[in-house]
Amino acid sequence: MSFKEFCRVLHIESEAITQALERFESNPEQKQRVESCLHLLLECFRKNGKVLVIGLGKSGKIAAKIAATLSSTGTPAVYVHPTEALHGDLGVIGPQDLAIAISYTGNTSEIVELLPYFEKRAVPVIALTGNRTSKLAEGAKLVIDCSVKEEACAHNLAPTSSTTLTLAIGDALAISLMQARGFTAEDFAKNHPGGSLGRRLQLAVRDLMHPIPKAPSVGPNANVDEILALSTERKLGAVLVQENNALLGIITDGDLRRALRMKEKFFQMKASEIMTRSPITVEERSLAFDALRLMEERESQISVLPVVNSSGIALGLLRIHDLVQTF
Repeated sequence: MSFKEFCRVLHIESEAITQALERFESNPEQKQRVESCLHLLLECFRKNGKVLVIGLGKSGKIAAKIAATLSSTGTPAVYVHPTEALHGDLGVIGPQDLAIAISYTGNTSEIVELLPYFEKRAVPVIALTGNRTSKLAEGAKLVIDCSVKEEACAHNLAPTSSTTLTLAIGDALAISLMQARGFTAEDFAKNHPGGSLGRRLQLAVRDLMHPIPKAPSVGPNANVDEILALSTERKLGAVLVQENNALLGIITDGDLRRALRMKEKFFQMKASEIMTRSPITVEERSLAFDALRLMEERESQISVLPVVNSSGIALGLLRIHDLVQTF
């Protein structure tokens, strides 16, 4: 197995994307075609239509991925197999829909045969093809140039560079549409409820915090014996200090160790003398993943955060241990 060949393939495929980018940026006609495609896709979305992404063989795999990316970023899309479409699946087409047809040669017969049906139903077709003089290009409303200098295959046969470029162009269209529509992280979360991504986008601090009274809490005049007993019993690494529900401070294990330097005075100290005043806090409605970043992205890492509501009332404790286990 040749490492040199491995690197050659990556170089050729990355070059295919770079060369396409240069075409789009330097050629006003190509730029206009991309902008027109984005406008057409936005119109489809605003009319409550969906995007039908069509491809056969390797292009079919790319089409399915593009459809999935469009859907997950808020643009309704479905992958349609061209052969199945010719045998009944054309029923999925609605009057406000749009089609993206993928064929590098532009002459894939199963896709070309669909063009008259799209025309009859007034469904505009965007062609992603490497052949701008093909039957697909001639029958499409708009064409995006997906041509590559060469495939990464040593025989210049297996779809490699061309499929990589087409996939990248599909991603670029999907993300451009997402930005144009102001699609937010909250919108994204609604489409990704499962797995670690879903947890990252949907879990709030209140879902993972240890609420009071499970989280230990004392008043400012609590003595060291009471603080140590609560800290040992609850084993959360900190004790909240509050008065009339208002958070005054937090006593962490580190605060206790520092207070121990007072030696014989240690056991006469009150909570108000040991605590860290005005600690960094997190609101219960905040995303848990944002809380994790708040705790980690510091010069000195925080292991426990007080949780408060919008009025600053202490509600509980959030541990970095629980966040790391979750994400």
